[in-house]
Amino acid sequence: MDEMFGTPQFDEGGVQLLTRDTSSMMMNIAVYKFAPHQERVFMSEDEECALLLIQGNVQFEWDGQVQRAVRGNFINDGAWCLHVCKGTRVKITAETESEVLVQATKNSRAFDATLYTPENCGEETFGKNQFDGKAERTVRTFFDYSSAPHSNMVIGEIVVPQGGWSSYPPHMHPQPEVYYYRFEKPQGFGACFIGEDVFKIRDRSYCAIPGGVTHPQVNAPGYPLFYVWMIRHFDDAPWKDRIFDSEHTWLLEQ
Repeated sequence: MDEMFGTPQFDEGGVQLLTRDTSSMMMNIAVYKFAPHQERVFMSEDEECALLLIQGNVQFEWDGQVQRAVRGNFINDGAWCLHVCKGTRVKITAETESEVLVQATKNSRAFDATLYTPENCGEETFGKNQFDGKAERTVRTFFDYSSAPHSNMVIGEIVVPQGGWSSYPPHMHPQPEVYYYRFEKPQGFGACFIGEDVFKIRDRSYCAIPGGVTHPQVNAPGYPLFYVWMIRHFDDAPWKDRIFDSEHTWLLEQ
């Protein structure tokens, strides 16, 4: 059985491996630490890739284009995410200590690269005026099936204020999903509920959510939560929407 939860350590090369495409998550996901002036090149012959700046100051280079991206604080600052198809060479050069998350999955389609910036990334507020504000959160979606039907995956970010709930009311979907968690303060904590299992959320932990189970999250007062959410479409059933747990659909009327 695949690991559903963990806090993997960075290896000597500064790589934190989260999931492999050979797992039920069907995605290669890893976080890369960059030292100042360090360069890394990313390219796959059979995978599309999304390269998300978590924190730092880097330069993206791809298809003859160059873009500098700066993100000092993942709670408050807007996001930068480069999405490329198979066979696209991407070089990332760090000006300062930086971290980049890379999500990849097999995709035979060719498509133009897209750079998502703080100016063009979709952002919504969920849970506003519900549950005394206990489930209000900011959802950033870089791309999904509606905006990028050529992709086999979805990626976005969620920021939850202190003492809040997310993925709420409890919902599910057939497709697998991975969450990667960060707290502004490393001692921050919370909990994720995957079906009937409960795990303690820590800074830099992740959860691998099988299809068909609910997965609400909560974080402790004093510790705003940031996490990246990543879904892998099925070839014959792309993810398009959430399926709310019937026991809790009455909450939608609140």
